[in-house]
Amino acid sequence: MWFIGKVIFMSKTQNALLIVLAFFAIYVIWGSTYLMNKIAVHELPPFMLASVRFSVAGILIFILCKIMGIPLTITKKQLLNSIVAGFLFLAFGNGFVVWALKYVDSGFAALEIAAQPLVILLLMRILEGKKIQTMSVVGVIIGILGIYLLVSQNQVISQENSVLGMVMIFFCMVSWAYGSLFVAKADLPKNYFVNTGFQMFTAGIILMVGSLLIGETWTLPTTWSSPVQYAMLFLIVLGSIVAFTAFNYLLKVVSPEKVATSTYVNPIIALLLGWFFLDEQITTQSTIAAIVLLTGVYFINTRKKLVLFSRFSSRYSPKED
Repeated sequence: MWFIGKVIFMSKTQNALLIVLAFFAIYVIWGSTYLMNKIAVHELPPFMLASVRFSVAGILIFILCKIMGIPLTITKKQLLNSIVAGFLFLAFGNGFVVWALKYVDSGFAALEIAAQPLVILLLMRILEGKKIQTMSVVGVIIGILGIYLLVSQNQVISQENSVLGMVMIFFCMVSWAYGSLFVAKADLPKNYFVNTGFQMFTAGIILMVGSLLIGETWTLPTTWSSPVQYAMLFLIVLGSIVAFTAFNYLLKVVSPEKVATSTYVNPIIALLLGWFFLDEQITTQSTIAAIVLLTGVYFINTRKKLVLFSRFSSRYSPKED
């Protein structure tokens, strides 16, 4: 009995440690990707940067699947849907965010993207006719006020091409929101690791084609500065693989409401890192806007079924593997 109790205690301790590490990943690592993208985009063309990140991450995921014995076989329909999802989420939804980081601060971009649940909710209303619950309506109103406070600052608007960057980030959020609705009904690989691998790899190829078409200059990693090399390594290994795996792990072992707290923490991490490492300014209005916007997101996420996680439905969990 003592031995059994010790085994149970050790198992619970290990699980608790894994949960803590997983939360660290979705809080700090994901919040840090804005800083890393900002560092890298100062030196590398944006679509090349995103292409290398996702294509290499996709290949590494395929290798891990082979090592773990997870089959990579998918149907033609699943491949097509993976390409569409990869375009909506990563090629457009993330690639153009990297492009916009040339013109807006990393912390500002993270705050604007925190309004993602608001965009998903409105798109569900427009495209699917779903009724918005009272708490969510309050959240939408507060969220719109927070966005207005964020983007109306003279310090932001006066920067060259900053408005263009803000508009592009908004379209990226629309792309991500539509992608969330698309994957909720699409036939995709049931194993989320395989699903992610195909989305990342195909998005990387799409971004590569786009990069070459617009004439971006590609360079070898050996010619990059050390900060950019480290940033890219961080984005590929930690930002694309570790944090995503942690996110899906948490969705299986804790409540979605707890996982949703990353929505509030990521922008704060991004703001602080941008201020500390890149001397990005945190104004009083930005602070107020962040509080108002994240309060709106909180009201939206109090719905029983969180629209924020429609992309990561349990139907894609590898229960049968």
